[in-house]
Amino acid sequence: MVTKIKVGIIGLGEVAQMVHLPILESLSELYEIEAICDISPQLLAKIGEKYRVKHMYLHMSDMLEQSALDAVFVLNNMEYHTECTIAALNKNIHVFVEKPMCITQGEAHAIIQARDASGAHVMVGYMRRFAPAYLRALEEVKTLGPIIYARVRDIIGPNQFFTRQSSPIYRFNDIPAEAMQDRKERNARLMREAIGDVPDEMYGAYGLLLGLNSHDISAMRELIGLPIRVKAASSWLGGRFKNAIFEYEGFNVTFETGVDQQGRFDGHIEVFGENKSILVQYDTPYIRQLPTTLQISETIGDSFDQSTVRPTYKDAYVYELEYFHEVVSKGMPPKTTPEDYLQDLLIFQMVMDAIQHE
Repeated sequence: MVTKIKVGIIGLGEVAQMVHLPILESLSELYEIEAICDISPQLLAKIGEKYRVKHMYLHMSDMLEQSALDAVFVLNNMEYHTECTIAALNKNIHVFVEKPMCITQGEAHAIIQARDASGAHVMVGYMRRFAPAYLRALEEVKTLGPIIYARVRDIIGPNQFFTRQSSPIYRFNDIPAEAMQDRKERNARLMREAIGDVPDEMYGAYGLLLGLNSHDISAMRELIGLPIRVKAASSWLGGRFKNAIFEYEGFNVTFETGVDQQGRFDGHIEVFGENKSILVQYDTPYIRQLPTTLQISETIGDSFDQSTVRPTYKDAYVYELEYFHEVVSKGMPPKTTPEDYLQDLLIFQMVMDAIQHE
């Protein structure tokens, strides 16, 4: 008998509408959307009607107090992730929190402390690390012999390029002015706490690390481990583009990232051995079923062989949420924990330090 988990959704914006809500609905044998919460009354009503959810709340605390939940999905703005996650943990409710889990190392430690004091788990939404092609890469990288080089790249166009062609996103202009002001003030305070009193471009660079690049750094870390240090890094165009050189034992890794106005998504990690290399290629997550692929190149004698592995068209997000169901229903340890995310924050700090000292 499969346990059906009752979940509450906090935040009904783009990622909830494009990804989590439709997947949760498709996994109806595993999940029941028991309650939803958003500060936009019109959006709350629209999503409640679309997904036939009876329990709708404008305030997270009311949802946690009044609903019988096994787990919550924290999908709202990153400035509120820590507050929502800790509030759920204080009621022994399991948490799936989208990346970035939080902005500061202090917040991460607070989440870990709250989790340890509760009977619940926290899992961070790093779906790229659940893609079957990536899991195959974790095994293939062991066959490379000594790594001699790696590169991590994420150059993408605007999300709206993909979302407006694939699925309607509901947005309403009814968010209270005081809520928008509160988010602005929280962001400024947390950014200063994270990287100090620095020029606005630095906050832009750190924001991109938290958002887009948390995927890249997290996947890099699991694939090849933690870097020793950041040898150099730079940022330009208001923090919208950046690059870095990570030093590892015996090799370096180049990292490049940016957001422009082209309608393409190029996210990949390539790792080189002496005679073999592997490349994990990602596409936009906003058009589901675009597969993550693994490209393998190898030279044996006079033969140079290349192959592309596409294990499945099944969405990495689906694998991720099936995994989270096991965490909640069977107590399986999360793969992507708060401690795991804290490692990314430490690397982000190394990158920002290197940019400031370039």
